[in-house]
Amino acid sequence: MDSTHGKRGFTTSILHSDRDAPVEHGALHKPLHTSVAYGYKDARDLAAVFQGKATGYAYGRQGNPTTAALEAKVNAMEDGVATACFATGMAAIAAALLALLKAGDHVVASHFLFGNTNSLFATLQAHGTPVTFVDATDAGAVEAAITPATRLVFVETIANPRTQVADLARIGAICAARNLIYVVDNTMTSPWLFRPKTVGASLIVNALTKYIGGHGNALAGSLTDTGLYDWTRFANILDSYKSAKPAMWAITQVRKKGLRDFGATLAAEQAHHISVGAETLALRMARQCENAQALAAFLAAHPAVGAVYYPGLPGHPQHALCAELFRGFGALLSFELEGGHDLFEFLNRLRVVVLSSNLGDNRTLAIPVAHTIFWEMGAARRAEMGIADSLIRVSIGIEDRDDLIGDFAQALSR
Repeated sequence: MDSTHGKRGFTTSILHSDRDAPVEHGALHKPLHTSVAYGYKDARDLAAVFQGKATGYAYGRQGNPTTAALEAKVNAMEDGVATACFATGMAAIAAALLALLKAGDHVVASHFLFGNTNSLFATLQAHGTPVTFVDATDAGAVEAAITPATRLVFVETIANPRTQVADLARIGAICAARNLIYVVDNTMTSPWLFRPKTVGASLIVNALTKYIGGHGNALAGSLTDTGLYDWTRFANILDSYKSAKPAMWAITQVRKKGLRDFGATLAAEQAHHISVGAETLALRMARQCENAQALAAFLAAHPAVGAVYYPGLPGHPQHALCAELFRGFGALLSFELEGGHDLFEFLNRLRVVVLSSNLGDNRTLAIPVAHTIFWEMGAARRAEMGIADSLIRVSIGIEDRDDLIGDFAQALSR
C-alpha cells in the first residue's frame, strides 16, 4: 500500500482517522460528546435530520459524534460503505437479524457458533425464524441446507473455542450465486488479520470489545455493510428506508429497527475507549499471534496435554486454508489435558495467566469451557460441538513469551 492520502497503511489510517474531518479545538482524538439531545436554531433543520434528508444528530439513542468517529474508523478498517456501532457485539448481531428478517425466513448458520450467538439463534427460532446449523468448514454442507426460504447465511471466521475455520470463500460464492445475505463475524480475526469483504461478505460483525479495543475496558460491537449485496433484490426492506441510495438501505433499516427501537446504544465513553485502543490493533495482534504460535507448539509437545486446537499448527484441519486467507493464525487456542489431570487444579496453579471469560485482552486469559461459557447449552450440544469437559480456552496476550510459556510449564509440571 502506498503512502498517498486515501491509500494509507492500516495503522496510519487508524491513527489519523479522527482528523480526516474537523476535530474540535484541534484535538488528536474525537472528544467525548455526552449530550443525549441536540438543539437546532431552525425547526426545518431538525425535521430534515429526523426525516433523513440532512445529516446531523437527533437523539443520543441513535448515536453521537464520538460514536460516529468510531464508526468511520471501523468502516475504514473493513473497507465498507457504512458501519453502525452498538453497545455490544451481541447487540450488533441481534440488530441485524431482527431488523432484516421476518417470521418464516430461513437461516443457515455455522454449527460451531459462540455460545451466546447460539443462544440468540435459539431465541430467533422460537419467534418463527428457523435456523439450520451445519459444519461450516464444508461449503457443501452449507449449500445442501439452503431452501427456497433461506435469506441469510451466518458464519464466524475462526470458531470459539475449538478454532474450526469456515470455508469462507466458497460459502461466499454460494451466497452470491443464490442472492443470500452473507454475514461474517470477524471478531476472532479482526480486520488486521482478515477482511471478510475479500470473500464476498455482505455484512461484517465485530465485537469491538475484543481485539479492536484490546484493553478489556469497554463493551462495544459493530455491523459493517461491505456494499457487495444488492439490496434492491431483498424483499424485506421497508419503503420508508428507500429514500437513500440502495447501498444504504439495509444499514439504515438496521439503525432504525435495530439500534433505535431496541436501544442498544453505544455510549460515548465506551466509543472513546475502543477508538483509542484500536490504534495499536496491528501491533498487538502481531505480538499475540507470535505468542499463540509458540504456546501452541509448547503445549502440543507436552505429555500432560492430550490435544491442542490452534490453526497455526500444521496438523490443524484448516491450517492451509488459514494460511491462504489470513495474515496470521489468530490469538486464541484451546487444549485438553490428558486423563487424570484435574483442570481446575491446573488452572489454579497459573500465576501469570488470568482466569477470566473475556478474550482479545492484552493479558492472557484462560477459562474451563464446558463448565462456564458453554455450560448452559448442555452436555449433548457440547458433545456435538466437540467440547470436552477437560477443554481449556486460552486467549493469548502480549506478555513476554518466556514468562507466558514458563507459567504453563510450571503449572503442568506439578
